[in-house]
Amino acid sequence: MSVIDRSVDIGGFVPQPDDDMLICRCEEITKGEIRKAVHAGMWTMTEIRRYLRTGMGLCQGQTCSRLVKGIVARELGVSPAELEPATARSPMRPTEMKVLGKEVS
Repeated sequence: MSVIDRSVDIGGFVPQPDDDMLICRCEEITKGEIRKAVHAGMWTMTEIRRYLRTGMGLCQGQTCSRLVKGIVARELGVSPAELEPATARSPMRPTEMKVLGKEVS
């Protein structure tokens, strides 16, 4: 099966005992939410990220991206290598403007 071929039926969502496991700690997204999104038609990492905000918290996916990719691949029945990665960004923290600007006396 090609990930691009959306005509393939992957079956309905079947709950699993570990669906309440927290995968993305920054955005508090569970394994079940990711699995439901895949069964709702979101088959790429970018679609999952935009819909659920996985990997958009403080760590920018440094903690959860491999886990999310593995879950999506398992639900689709493909290798994680077949999935196109979402855009990676460096972790960031809020910065006060006075740190960036020159202080005027």
